[in-house]
Amino acid sequence: MSILIDQTTRVIVQGFTGDKASFHAKEMIAYGTNVVGGVTPGKGGQRHLDRPVFNTVKDAVETTGAEASLAFVPPAFAADALMEAADAGLRLVCVITDGIPAQDMMRVKRYLKRYARERRTTIVGPNCAGIISAGRAMLGIMPGHIYLPGNVGIVSRSGTLGYEAAAQMKALGIGVSTSVGIGGDPINGSSFLDHLARFEEDPETHAVVMIGEIGGPQEAEAAQWAKENMRKPVIGYVAGLTAPKGRRMGHAGAIISAVGDTAAEKSEIMRSYGLHVAPSAAELGTTVAQALTRAA
Repeated sequence: MSILIDQTTRVIVQGFTGDKASFHAKEMIAYGTNVVGGVTPGKGGQRHLDRPVFNTVKDAVETTGAEASLAFVPPAFAADALMEAADAGLRLVCVITDGIPAQDMMRVKRYLKRYARERRTTIVGPNCAGIISAGRAMLGIMPGHIYLPGNVGIVSRSGTLGYEAAAQMKALGIGVSTSVGIGGDPINGSSFLDHLARFEEDPETHAVVMIGEIGGPQEAEAAQWAKENMRKPVIGYVAGLTAPKGRRMGHAGAIISAVGDTAAEKSEIMRSYGLHVAPSAAELGTTVAQALTRAA
């Protein structure tokens, strides 16, 4: 099994007929993802990529039985699209969009709480690369060919470092069960801790790579939870060792502002909780290999 998605997951694309959505939907279909349709308001009744187009997520879910969506919706309309998906009963939405206002994501997270936890929509992103269950299904914009199917989970704030970890592991013959990009924004739909818990329950995942960035407390909280709750080895890495304090670095969430926010401090916190910490981005693969050898 894998976490979040597999080859049977019925997927729709929000913003389906746009250029970027079309390009990545083609890639997802070619990878084997079960894309059953898409949503573009005002274009319902048409067909696109040989799939039906609907005006609303509710119509798409009722007609196709969709369970998950990939959202390519402009920042100004993304919050409405996420709340619409939740109201339609989708269990998972992966939102690629960059530049969604933090206030809008706070509104979405409050909105989701009107639903009981067991039927609450899981949101992955925004500003993320998406989700891939290697060899099974892809819900995102990553290059699928670099992911060798296997038994190591990846959860990363950085999309490109998630790619780097997968490529290094593939070169060493180490495969990926599922890779999740949670996004670099300060307010994201789901956290490291949420996905570590899923990986811990997945019998096909034997170890997890957690790739963090400067800024925010997520990595420290997840490392503490892993020490107390996980039996599987966790390999950690924090990008931004040379970043100066107080300067925003690319991702909206990547700013050092308090004690424990720097890469060096987060790396030390990870070590203190027993994680295997990669010394550099170039050593992600070898650190995973060493952790697996020790756990064997």
